[in-house]
Amino acid sequence: MAKFANHAAEVASFRHYPLPAPGAFVYLVGVVEVGGGLLLVIGLLTRLAAMALAADMIGAIVVSGLARWEVISLTLAPLLLVAMISLIRLGAGARSLDRRMAANLSRGRAASPAADSAS
Repeated sequence: MAKFANHAAEVASFRHYPLPAPGAFVYLVGVVEVGGGLLLVIGLLTRLAAMALAADMIGAIVVSGLARWEVISLTLAPLLLVAMISLIRLGAGARSLDRRMAANLSRGRAASPAADSAS
Protein backbone atom coordinates (compact mmCIF):
# COMPACT_ATOMS: atom_id res chain seq x y z
CA MET A 1 0.00 0.00 0.00
CA ALA A 2 2.97 2.32 0.48
CA LYS A 3 3.24 2.62 -3.28
CA PHE A 4 -0.06 4.51 -3.19
CA ALA A 5 -0.09 6.04 0.30
CA ASN A 6 3.49 7.33 0.13
CA HIS A 7 3.91 7.59 -3.63
CA ALA A 8 6.54 10.35 -3.60
CA ALA A 9 8.89 8.36 -1.34
CA GLU A 10 8.44 5.25 -3.46
CA VAL A 11 9.17 7.19 -6.66
CA ALA A 12 12.32 8.62 -5.04
CA SER A 13 13.39 5.06 -4.20
CA PHE A 14 12.60 3.77 -7.70
CA ARG A 15 14.72 6.55 -9.24
CA HIS A 16 17.78 4.66 -7.97
CA TYR A 17 16.88 1.65 -10.10
CA PRO A 18 17.63 1.37 -13.82
CA LEU A 19 13.94 1.65 -14.80
CA PRO A 20 12.27 4.06 -17.19
CA ALA A 21 9.42 6.21 -15.81
CA PRO A 22 9.79 5.43 -12.09
CA GLY A 23 6.44 7.05 -11.28
CA ALA A 24 4.61 4.73 -13.66
CA PHE A 25 6.54 1.71 -12.37
CA VAL A 26 5.53 2.50 -8.78
CA TYR A 27 1.86 2.46 -9.78
CA LEU A 28 2.28 -0.68 -11.91
CA VAL A 29 4.05 -2.57 -9.13
CA GLY A 30 1.49 -1.34 -6.61
CA VAL A 31 -1.41 -2.60 -8.73
CA VAL A 32 0.29 -5.97 -9.24
CA GLU A 33 1.05 -6.37 -5.52
CA VAL A 34 -2.31 -5.21 -4.17
CA GLY A 35 -4.46 -6.71 -6.93
CA GLY A 36 -2.51 -9.96 -7.04
CA GLY A 37 -2.59 -10.26 -3.27
CA LEU A 38 -6.35 -9.76 -3.17
CA LEU A 39 -6.85 -12.36 -5.90
CA LEU A 40 -4.73 -14.82 -3.92
CA VAL A 41 -6.69 -14.17 -0.73
CA ILE A 42 -10.02 -14.94 -2.39
CA GLY A 43 -8.55 -17.73 -4.50
CA LEU A 44 -9.57 -16.30 -7.86
CA LEU A 45 -7.26 -16.56 -10.88
CA THR A 46 -4.69 -17.94 -8.48
CA ARG A 47 -2.15 -19.17 -11.00
CA LEU A 48 -2.33 -15.99 -13.06
CA ALA A 49 -1.99 -13.77 -9.97
CA ALA A 50 0.91 -15.92 -8.72
CA MET A 51 2.66 -15.55 -12.10
CA ALA A 52 2.34 -11.76 -11.96
CA LEU A 53 3.59 -11.69 -8.37
CA ALA A 54 6.45 -14.06 -9.22
CA ALA A 55 7.54 -11.68 -11.98
CA ASP A 56 7.31 -8.83 -9.47
CA MET A 57 9.52 -10.76 -7.02
CA ILE A 58 12.06 -11.57 -9.74
CA GLY A 59 12.15 -7.87 -10.58
CA ALA A 60 12.67 -6.97 -6.92
CA ILE A 61 15.44 -9.54 -6.55
CA VAL A 62 17.29 -8.40 -9.67
CA VAL A 63 16.71 -4.65 -9.62
CA SER A 64 16.94 -3.82 -5.93
CA GLY A 65 18.41 -6.97 -4.42
CA LEU A 66 21.31 -7.94 -6.64
CA ALA A 67 21.94 -4.49 -8.11
CA ARG A 68 21.68 -2.48 -4.86
CA TRP A 69 22.01 -5.17 -2.16
CA GLU A 70 18.78 -4.18 -0.44
CA VAL A 71 18.19 -6.69 2.34
CA ILE A 72 14.43 -7.10 1.97
CA SER A 73 14.83 -7.88 -1.72
CA LEU A 74 17.43 -10.52 -0.90
CA THR A 75 15.49 -12.13 1.95
CA LEU A 76 11.71 -11.71 1.71
CA ALA A 77 11.43 -11.53 -2.09
CA PRO A 78 13.07 -14.95 -2.68
CA LEU A 79 10.78 -16.54 -0.07
CA LEU A 80 7.74 -14.99 -1.72
CA LEU A 81 9.01 -16.17 -5.10
CA VAL A 82 9.14 -19.75 -3.82
CA ALA A 83 5.58 -19.38 -2.49
CA MET A 84 4.39 -18.03 -5.86
CA ILE A 85 6.07 -20.88 -7.74
CA SER A 86 4.29 -23.31 -5.42
CA LEU A 87 0.94 -21.67 -6.17
CA ILE A 88 1.64 -21.72 -9.89
CA ARG A 89 2.37 -25.46 -9.73
CA LEU A 90 -0.31 -26.51 -7.23
CA GLY A 91 -3.06 -23.99 -7.84
CA ALA A 92 -5.58 -22.81 -5.30
CA GLY A 93 -6.84 -24.63 -2.23
CA ALA A 94 -10.06 -26.62 -1.90
CA ARG A 95 -12.05 -23.63 -0.62
CA SER A 96 -10.93 -21.21 -3.33
CA LEU A 97 -13.18 -19.62 -5.91
CA ASP A 98 -11.06 -21.25 -8.61
CA ARG A 99 -11.90 -24.73 -7.32
CA ARG A 100 -15.57 -23.90 -6.79
CA MET A 101 -15.88 -22.51 -10.30
CA ALA A 102 -14.11 -25.54 -11.77
CA ALA A 103 -16.42 -27.88 -9.83
CA ASN A 104 -19.51 -26.00 -11.04
CA LEU A 105 -18.22 -26.07 -14.60
CA SER A 106 -17.55 -29.81 -14.48
CA ARG A 107 -20.98 -30.43 -12.96
CA GLY A 108 -22.52 -28.41 -15.78
CA ARG A 109 -20.63 -30.43 -18.38
CA ALA A 110 -21.58 -33.70 -16.73
CA ALA A 111 -25.25 -32.70 -16.68
CA SER A 112 -25.19 -31.49 -20.27
CA PRO A 113 -24.92 -34.92 -22.00
CA ALA A 114 -27.77 -36.26 -19.88
CA ALA A 115 -29.94 -33.34 -20.86
CA ASP A 116 -29.03 -33.82 -24.53
CA SER A 117 -29.88 -37.54 -24.51
CA ALA A 118 -33.24 -36.88 -22.82
CA SER A 119 -34.33 -34.57 -25.63
